[in-house]
Amino acid sequence: EAAVAKLLDSVVQAQASELVEQIVECLVTVQGRRMGAGAGIVWSADGLVLTNNHVLSRRREHVLVTFADDEQIEAEVLARDPEVDLALLRLDVEDVLPVTVGDSAALRVGELVYAIGHPWGQRNAVTSGIVSHLASAQTRGPRKHIPVIRTDARLAPGNSGGPLVNAAGEVVGINTMIVGGDQGVALPSEVAKAFVASVVRQPAAL
Repeated sequence: EAAVAKLLDSVVQAQASELVEQIVECLVTVQGRRMGAGAGIVWSADGLVLTNNHVLSRRREHVLVTFADDEQIEAEVLARDPEVDLALLRLDVEDVLPVTVGDSAALRVGELVYAIGHPWGQRNAVTSGIVSHLASAQTRGPRKHIPVIRTDARLAPGNSGGPLVNAAGEVVGINTMIVGGDQGVALPSEVAKAFVASVVRQPAAL
């Protein structure tokens, strides 16, 4: 039994390493302010990048995006929504590798998740945890409240805008903030999908 458990553990670790490598290829650093940087993910093959709105300065129309291979590209700020703390960037590129977006509505409390980002400037760092609570948060905008995912995967400045990933390697959330000192909060992928869809249908004015 011990040998079987050890074998299963090694298989799980190998699978986790592989999915992290795949996500890192779609992970970028977003230099949206004079000091500090956040994370972002390549959302679509035609160059759309999703990040948190608070990663960007208020008046900035272009930001610098850095890929895992250190390639740097200037991105246009296409749209932003402070209520859900999301921003969409556009790169003048073709056929980039996007993330696989999962169904956050299928998440369950206790499910294993990974947070990937650049905490304290450490690029492409990974932490793991479980979904500790599926809740909602009040907003000051017309939505009044939005769903959120709380996890015990450790976050720090630089994780904002990075992906929360399930065990299948699908992005199920966008890491956004820390509450209570040790709980991470992520916006569900369903909220992100709705935001991107609204922009693609009718690009928002800056």
